Amino acid sequence: MRNQGFILLCMLVVGVLVGSCHGSGLEKNFYRHKCHDAETIIKNVTEKYVANDPTLPAKFLRMHFHDCFVRGCDGSVLLNSTANNTAEKDSIPNLTVSGFDVIDDIKAEVEKKCPNVVSCADVLALAARDAVSFKFRKPLWKVYTGRRDGRVSRSSEALANLPSPFSNFTVLVRNFANQGLNIHDLVVLSGGHTIGVGHCNTFSNRLYNFTGRGDQDPSLNATYAAFLKTQCRSLNDTTTFVPMDPGSVLKFDNNYYLTVKQHKGLFQSDAALLTNNVSRHIVHKLLEDEEKFFEEFAESMKKMGAIGVLTGNAGEIRKKCFVVN
Repeated sequence: MRNQGFILLCMLVVGVLVGSCHGSGLEKNFYRHKCHDAETIIKNVTEKYVANDPTLPAKFLRMHFHDCFVRGCDGSVLLNSTANNTAEKDSIPNLTVSGFDVIDDIKAEVEKKCPNVVSCADVLALAARDAVSFKFRKPLWKVYTGRRDGRVSRSSEALANLPSPFSNFTVLVRNFANQGLNIHDLVVLSGGHTIGVGHCNTFSNRLYNFTGRGDQDPSLNATYAAFLKTQCRSLNDTTTFVPMDPGSVLKFDNNYYLTVKQHKGLFQSDAALLTNNVSRHIVHKLLEDEEKFFEEFAESMKKMGAIGVLTGNAGEIRKKCFVVN
């Protein structure tokens, strides 16, 4: 079932169970009986990989986001294409998503201890949190668990549902509203761009052909645009990438909002946050108070992590994350 039938159950059992229930049918520590060490295993394996590859937090955060915005947080982004179907991971917006092999490895470690118990959707949700939290030595947000894995993954749905880096504010708000998220969530979750990189072809139109006349986006800081042109030398560059948040590419903080305020947001979707009074006010508030950003990011991540989840007997528990059972 998707987000239904669990609220009454939660009201009846909360206070009796060790874990607390979440409105979506997810629970705190869902696996405490069937696989007590599940979250510890996921955390330990994730941290081992992150210690050797500090780019993984951004990769997992993006992967989790891309999973939840298509069919809900059901692990559908992890599925491989088949002879008869092009899956989400092979859709244009996901061609630069990476780290799938690490998620597969984390899942394999969990399977050794508890076969057929922990979903790939939960592995991804927990790994994203644990990876971003690694340097803080404490979890930055709560992850409720109990998600089940979907059996369907379509490239066309990723293309239709994932917010585009070329989107204006109106389109972004509609994208997020379709997932039950509001303007506040849009601005807060955009703060995830404080880590990671953007590929030239996702913003080079702002440098070389913004309105189709060989012009530059006037809303982009001119000095920064000149620098970006030294990195991305043409509209056709599909391999070069640059930090989304200069000087903070590996540090999860609120510096993204300073970047946006200075008109150095890499994507049109970043610049769009300054084109609306409400979102611009939120940008300024989150820039002023980093602790407030961490608190708000935690809340928005919990909301995002509950989008369209499969629970109960719906879906399945995949044995391997890249293929249905």
